[in-house]
Amino acid sequence: MQEKVITTSFDSLGLRAELLRAVAEQGYTQTTPIQAQAIPVVLAGRDLLGAAQTGTGKTAAFALPILQRLSNKASASHSPARHPVRVLIVTPTRELAAQVEQDFRTYGKYVPVKSTLVYGGVGMQPQVDALRRGVDVLVATPGRLLDHVQQKTVSLGQVEILVLDEADRMLDMGFIHDIRRILALLPATRQNLLFSATFPDEIRKLAASFMKSPATVEVARRNTPAELVAQVQHPVSHDRKRELLAHLVKSNDWRQVLVFVKTKHGANRLAQQLERAGIEADAIHGNKAQNHRTRTLARFKDNALRVLVATDIAARGLDIEALPHVVNYDLPHVAEDYVHRIGRTGRAGAEGEAVSLVTHDDRPLMAAIERLMNRKVEERVIAGFEPGNRSQNPISPRPQQQKRHQKQHQQRRRHQQPQRPRVTDRLSAEQEAQLAEARRRMAAEGEPQRSSREPQLGALLGDKR
Repeated sequence: MQEKVITTSFDSLGLRAELLRAVAEQGYTQTTPIQAQAIPVVLAGRDLLGAAQTGTGKTAAFALPILQRLSNKASASHSPARHPVRVLIVTPTRELAAQVEQDFRTYGKYVPVKSTLVYGGVGMQPQVDALRRGVDVLVATPGRLLDHVQQKTVSLGQVEILVLDEADRMLDMGFIHDIRRILALLPATRQNLLFSATFPDEIRKLAASFMKSPATVEVARRNTPAELVAQVQHPVSHDRKRELLAHLVKSNDWRQVLVFVKTKHGANRLAQQLERAGIEADAIHGNKAQNHRTRTLARFKDNALRVLVATDIAARGLDIEALPHVVNYDLPHVAEDYVHRIGRTGRAGAEGEAVSLVTHDDRPLMAAIERLMNRKVEERVIAGFEPGNRSQNPISPRPQQQKRHQKQHQQRRRHQQPQRPRVTDRLSAEQEAQLAEARRRMAAEGEPQRSSREPQLGALLGDKR
């Protein structure tokens, strides 16, 4: 059953002309379903629980009405005292925080509303300087926000609107205690907005603890993938997954491929292996420096980077227009994460493809995903990569690896070979005495002594060696 699509014109929502002008400059005239339903609720000052697929315009659904409310009493003064933090937006990752703050700048370019961004992984002083100049909208990750609170470089005593974005991921990342600490720092009277790609029961329990009679906007059925995403799974042996990925990228001439892996180490290793196979690739994850993550993402968006390998956490907040391909190199252990992963493609009406490389051990994970979505994912075997078909052209290891492997092999052979006992280990005390006596006799007779004892020992032992 297809869901009813609700669209309306931005002009009909009662937004200020300055906001409509900024929206029009981005090429938008019609709202998405989440925008059509959420914007009037936020403008009315009500609490809101908003659930929508990633890529459906969720950020604009709260950014535009918030900018409208702030601009009605905004101050053009440059005095920091006239710009206390009135809106706090909390996100789980740096990338999502940066994207949200950029959207506020884009939509609010013609209204006198100031915004800034604080997150970890970079120095605090530039953030402190920006906060001292005064801001109306603060976008933050939980840990760095609490750092500023502890150092008294930010005050949250005048917050009027709180937004928790990607709340499900914040719970998954263990931020629940930080969120509760932040809630305790805010004024009791405020508007609360909670947005999430999925709405598990834990989210509803959290919302019930601080929201007041919230309106619920759930424009996508729970845990369902976007309709425009074509899904396919390719069975493959575990030791040929990397080779199959390289084959798919090259043979189909894929560009802008977002690849999901389970671990940071796995992301680094896969990106390096793809590079050696002649495919421009890089990895982003929590251990990468923020400036590296920013540069890498910019290259990927500009099509200068063909493949971006990412962990689930790092991929939150990646807003890439018309991303054509998402690959599940490693299937997630939590089925709901699959829905969020493939939601990176097929965004805002564009078609996309989600590809999963499935080994024998991955079958239970894929079965759980199919049960969650209540649909089967098409299975398609790639010729030459059938499970059990050994590689004919594996990606060669780097020269340094070859040398290291050769050295390790030689060391193993030396250890495995039986060691010939030293000759002295065979001599009894009596034979040692005979050897010493022979040496003295040779010295008395003027015969030269050899550096090795082998001939003399041979005579004493009867050449039984």
